[in-house]
Amino acid sequence: MTLQEILKEYKEKTGCSNDYIATHTFVTKSTVSRWISGEIKKVQDETLELISKMTGVDVKEVLKDSFFRYQKPIIGLVKAGYDLLAEENYLGYEEVTSGENKQGDFFLKVTGNSMVGAKIHDGDLVYVEACNDVNSGEIAVVMIDNQELTIKRIIKKTNMMILEAANPSYENIYFTLDEIKTRPLKIIGRVLYSKTLFK
Repeated sequence: MTLQEILKEYKEKTGCSNDYIATHTFVTKSTVSRWISGEIKKVQDETLELISKMTGVDVKEVLKDSFFRYQKPIIGLVKAGYDLLAEENYLGYEEVTSGENKQGDFFLKVTGNSMVGAKIHDGDLVYVEACNDVNSGEIAVVMIDNQELTIKRIIKKTNMMILEAANPSYENIYFTLDEIKTRPLKIIGRVLYSKTLFK
């Protein structure tokens, strides 16, 4: 929540005027107008304390919490199977911690159950670090034939790469070194974790 939102909510609840707020915070009416329009974002601590006393809201704490809140985009759907074309569909944003903000780049929404053994379920959001390679044994988001996205565990052998499912109902897919180049097969990110959304 921003200072602008705090003051707008306070005005709606109490019906007070900008003059009233100006009087109780020892600023001009035009300053209050600029707070409410969002034009002024930085306010002195002493003034924030006066606003807190007037509104009954710990404004400094609320603003601090808002400042340290991060969001990453959910940029589309990824099939935990093999038959969904890659779609750059904007689905909104998901909140992350400051540490997670530095680690990953975007979320993808999962459809399908080929990775349930790795605790990645249909409807989950996977948090992805964008990269073009992963270590053998890591779970990655892979693009096949420049159109199909899938999540699989990557197993690297001397002369091939295996996209390994985590569900016995799904077969693994094997790519020779030539097929990796010609089809092509591209790793677009490392899966950091999966988040299940409860409705």
